[in-house]
Amino acid sequence: MDTAAAAASVLEPATHREAIRVEDLHKSFGNLEVLKGVNLTAHQGDVVAIIGGSGSGKSTMLRCINFLETPSSGKIVIGGEDVAMRKDGSPSNQKQIERIRTKLAMVFQQFNLWTHRTLLENVIEVPVHVLKVPKAEAIERARELLERVGLGGKEDTFPAYLSGGQQQRAAIARALAVDPSAMLFDEPTSALDPELVGEVLTVIRDLAAEGRTMLLVTHEMKFAREVANNVVYLYQGRIEEQGPPAEVFGNPQSERLKQFLSSVA
Repeated sequence: MDTAAAAASVLEPATHREAIRVEDLHKSFGNLEVLKGVNLTAHQGDVVAIIGGSGSGKSTMLRCINFLETPSSGKIVIGGEDVAMRKDGSPSNQKQIERIRTKLAMVFQQFNLWTHRTLLENVIEVPVHVLKVPKAEAIERARELLERVGLGGKEDTFPAYLSGGQQQRAAIARALAVDPSAMLFDEPTSALDPELVGEVLTVIRDLAAEGRTMLLVTHEMKFAREVANNVVYLYQGRIEEQGPPAEVFGNPQSERLKQFLSSVA
């Protein structure tokens, strides 16, 4: 990088810096091609809502970004750093993947809390054992995060004794405990009873207001319209349409997107 480019990079506002970039991402499971060349860029502070029908590739895309699934081909750049990949899409530097994963916190549909551990133990696990944060510091931070998501006083409770909404809020606290540069949400309310959805969406809305970078796979269209600054519509493994929520929801160009929005209205 020349001197002028380096200076420009330093002076670039944080909100304009790339957080995640995906180029020509493909993913096949045997003969089934799920992602067929996806291109997506999220800058710091962006909230990108990813919508589409079942089987469109939404969750697979998130899992490839975090290398929970191995891409078949393509390019992934996290925070300006190219992920080293072989020709078959598999990562060639496992230590790099482990490091990047600590900065890409993922929140799953089914919470994925460790059932044999208390909420406090769930939240401190990665900071203490992976990031080597002193235990006392991790505990203090965990208590703050549990309080923040409305679970203060439940530090010693096991997941089985909580509602689905409470478990998902605990999962968000666990994700925040690693101080991620970006958060990946894979339909975080899809496993919840309707009356519990709002409490989780409130937490996510607060994170968006803080300027957290988020990629959010969701079927909550009203929420996506209110919270996201960019909406991506996936159809059969390709991005059919994307843009600001007002345009995607208010003036869709694709006939497929129009049909999709009518079906979920």
